[in-house]
Amino acid sequence: MQGKIYDCSDEASREEGISLAVKAAQSGRLVVMPTDTLYGLGCDAFNNAAVANLLATKHRGPDMPVPVLIGSWNTIRGLVANYTDTARTLVEAFWPGGLSIVVPQAPSLPWNLGDTRGTVMLRMPLHPIAIELLREVGPMAVSSANISGHQPPTTAIAAKQQLGKAVTVYLDGGETAVGKPSTIIDLSGALPYLLREGAISAEDIAEVIGVSAESLRTRPQS
Repeated sequence: MQGKIYDCSDEASREEGISLAVKAAQSGRLVVMPTDTLYGLGCDAFNNAAVANLLATKHRGPDMPVPVLIGSWNTIRGLVANYTDTARTLVEAFWPGGLSIVVPQAPSLPWNLGDTRGTVMLRMPLHPIAIELLREVGPMAVSSANISGHQPPTTAIAAKQQLGKAVTVYLDGGETAVGKPSTIIDLSGALPYLLREGAISAEDIAEVIGVSAESLRTRPQS
């Protein structure tokens, strides 16, 4: 049934929901999943038609590229042009969790996530349902499960109220723990720069990589 919500607090419903969500994503359709920060609208990252449908469903253009969620630390190595010490340090400190990392992508990847200018935003979410789905499907293009400009949802019902039958499967994992977006750090330039402060503070990131929080908030001169 298109657009059905599966209650993942019930073992049988969870098993059925995840199985159907995996099949939906693998066949190019959209699914909604819980993450630690907000509910996400996702699809197979390597299915360009599905990514275009995700953007259209959100009423969003390619000028706002779709982030990619992954299910393990190791996955990042195949997606980036160079796995730097700074990226590795941040991954080991904050993944799974509320930190998104923008890095130069591997040049051979056949995906089209929008106007990325050769970069990709990656995150490993701290949520067992999301991790299980990602490990079955592989890297998924995932954006907050809302119409662009509307309130990002912290429940599956709130996501369905906005997206309806455009989504094949809704996985209901209860209210999200953080309820606000991930923090985004850009590592694609010479110096790390905080694009958005959210679930993780600039101070926490600065302490881990040995810089000042003020420097993270200062846009590097191009």
